[in-house]
Amino acid sequence: MASLSINNVTKSFGSTEVLKGININIDSGEFLVLVGPSGCGKSTLLNLIAGLETITSGEILIGDRVVNEISPKDRDIAMVFQNYALYPNMSIRKNISFGLETRKVPRKEIEETVNRVATLLQIGELLDRKPAQLSGGQRQRVAMGRAIARNPEVFLFDEPLSNLDAKLRVEMRTEIKHLHQRINTTIVYVTHDQIEAMTMADRIAIMKDGIVQQFDTPQQVYDNPSNMFVAGFIGSPSMNFIECSVKTEGNQSAVELNTGTETPQQLVIPPEVCQLEAYREKSVILGVRPEKIAHGFPDQDANPSIHALQCKVSVIEPTGPDTLVIVMINEKAVTCRVQPAEASQPGEEMTLMIDLSKAIFFDPDSGRRIA
Repeated sequence: MASLSINNVTKSFGSTEVLKGININIDSGEFLVLVGPSGCGKSTLLNLIAGLETITSGEILIGDRVVNEISPKDRDIAMVFQNYALYPNMSIRKNISFGLETRKVPRKEIEETVNRVATLLQIGELLDRKPAQLSGGQRQRVAMGRAIARNPEVFLFDEPLSNLDAKLRVEMRTEIKHLHQRINTTIVYVTHDQIEAMTMADRIAIMKDGIVQQFDTPQQVYDNPSNMFVAGFIGSPSMNFIECSVKTEGNQSAVELNTGTETPQQLVIPPEVCQLEAYREKSVILGVRPEKIAHGFPDQDANPSIHALQCKVSVIEPTGPDTLVIVMINEKAVTCRVQPAEASQPGEEMTLMIDLSKAIFFDPDSGRRIA
């Protein structure tokens, strides 16, 4: 296994700049997820790491080797594709061993490797079958087994679960995470699914329009997004964005919230949460996660950041363990997460508690977080 460094990498196709100065560094054995919407450049970046595309400028290092001019076969990487890319006329055993045979690995070592990989991925009973006889999940295990057999320094996964159904995606997500814990090899994983990114990564690079918007741990990205794009992309349901005006309450800043059921309230923002002095009498975007607007919190009486709001319920969405309640705040549909027994019915009013201690404020023009 090896570290990976991507230093000021750009990629252009003709006059179109697809990647715009990418900088990412991960340590040996880390699990990096590249996540973002279609067209953000994540698959292009993976292809640059693999050597399937040439870099326009910048450099990529695997370990201490600059690999810009090194061919894919000499980069010591293994790639797992979305479509499995198995040889249909070969047995599973042959699919796993084929790459080793072309490298003239001794037959005994090949047999030991195939058996080790089959045991690791629990596919021993499949070795004599053909790919057409396997399910999608089994084929993906075989594709991973072929990559593991090479014992590369870096694994590259290109949306490997997108062809699987929802239940199998969850199962394979867990299997890949377990695999990483067992083999402890550096992994770069591309997906458009933010849940995959959050559950699997050691660190996430969120991309948009060829730019890394934020590069951090999953929890930091969730708790401290750098801008509205990241805040809205990470989290399910996504963060609520409420446009509100900043007022003065005593010598502190406050935001005005109107639920349509009572006089608009001015809620004081603790200075340790955000400094809003420069925005007084201006508009800001209040970002708050659904779980921070609930029926109640254990410490609500002692926490000055928690405020009561009387709201009229528009829609409820039961999910099993909790219920999503949609209300209107400042003429914006806002999603709240409550216990099922506490949810009022559409058209009824209910008291919700909003916790502003974890609120995040954004500049309405730039979308950037206000410190």
